[in-house]
Formats: sequence, C-alpha cells, structure tokens
Amino acid sequence: MTPAPDPIADILAAIKTFSETSAPIDFVLILSHWDIFLQGMLNTVALVLIGLGFGAVIALPMAIARWQGTPVVSSLVGAFVYVFRGTPMLVQAYLIYYGLAQFEAVRDSIFWTVLREPWWCVAIAFAINSAAYQVEIYRGGLDAVPRGEIEATIAIGMTRTMALRHLILPSALRRCLPMIANESLFLLHGSAIASMLTVIDILGAGRKLNAQYYLAYEGFLAATLIYMVLVWGITRILALVERRTMRHLQPLGT
Repeated sequence: MTPAPDPIADILAAIKTFSETSAPIDFVLILSHWDIFLQGMLNTVALVLIGLGFGAVIALPMAIARWQGTPVVSSLVGAFVYVFRGTPMLVQAYLIYYGLAQFEAVRDSIFWTVLREPWWCVAIAFAINSAAYQVEIYRGGLDAVPRGEIEATIAIGMTRTMALRHLILPSALRRCLPMIANESLFLLHGSAIASMLTVIDILGAGRKLNAQYYLAYEGFLAATLIYMVLVWGITRILALVERRTMRHLQPLGT
C-alpha cells in the first residue's frame, strides 16, 4: 500500500535541499546545531554579567578613593588602572590560566578548585579588566556631580559619608550609564577571547561548527548574527534604564 503523501515532509525536504545546494549558506545545518550556539550565548552572557557586576564591586571603592584624592591609595589605584588598561585582556587571561598554575603554592591552595577551570579564569580576567575601565568611568561621574549639589549637603548638615551615600554617588551613577553601556558592549566584543582558553562562547560555537563540517564562514555568520542581537538587546535595555533614571532632568511635558 502506497503511503499517503505528507506535504509538510515534502516542504521540509525541499527546504533542506535548497539549503544544501542552492542557498549561499547552509542555514538548516546551522539551525540543527542550535544547542552549540545556545551554550555559547549563555556562556558569553554569563561572562559579560560577571565582568560588569564584579568589576563594579571592585571599581566603585577604587573610584571613590581616587576621586577623594587619598595620596597612597589613589596612586595604587592609578597603577592598577594603568596596568590592566595598558595590557590586552587576552594576555591577562593567559597569565591567570597558565601563569598561576606554575606556582605550587597556588596549586595547593583552596583557590585551585577555581583557578584550574578555564571558565573561571576567563571570568576573573573579565572582572579585573572591566574594573580598570569602570574605575575611570565612575571617577568621571563623581567629577561631573555639580559643586552646588555637594555644597547643599554640607549646608543641611550631612556628613561626607552621608552625602556620598545619599546624593553624590547616586547622581554620579546616573551620569555614568552611557559609559557603562559602552563598556558592556566592549566587554561583549572582548568575550571572543574566551574560545582561546577552550571555553565555548559564541565565537567558539561558530569555530566548532566550521571545524566539524569543514565550513568556511557559516559558523562565523551565525555568531555575527547572535552578537548583533545581543548588542541590540543591551542597548535597548540600558537606554530604557537611562531614560527612567534621568527622567527628573527632562523638560516638563516630554
């Protein structure tokens, strides 16, 4: 008995044939390996969030110390910023992953459970590198707080700590949002180095697909598309946050 024709199966077969023979890229092959790109995207997003989050935790106290001009601490922070902004993040990741492993004291310490994993070494490199850039971002935001606002806190009897906590720092952080948006995009683009340490990020997923099927560019085109979608999402989210936090500075009626 002849099986009944299945129009859906015929359409899918036609699409697959077109993808393999006539289309400029084999998009069916790419879609069939969505799990690799999903893993790469999740790793990339996690690394960027860790870099921004822990970088901010490291950078804020340093930025405040640098803004206040504490002699010794400010010099040490300046040296930290110079070193980690003046060297490529890939070199820093290599030094953390390969360099620290050469010391027996590190291998015997409790930190070895983290430092032996390439994923965490990349995350640490991201956090430290991002912190170096965020220090200058936050310091610039603190410098941008109008002098009149600071003098007003003194006039109402606030201590320096209270003024910093309730007015100066929130005002500075709002002004830093556009620069933080740029830093998040730079960190997203810099995340491509993760694949150099065997971590499957977005670029690593594309390279894996190309190597597995001897492709020239399909994996890279898919990675490019995912990067563009993530950039669009980040810019939209941060633009929304910026509008909401700076609403009080907008003219009435807008």
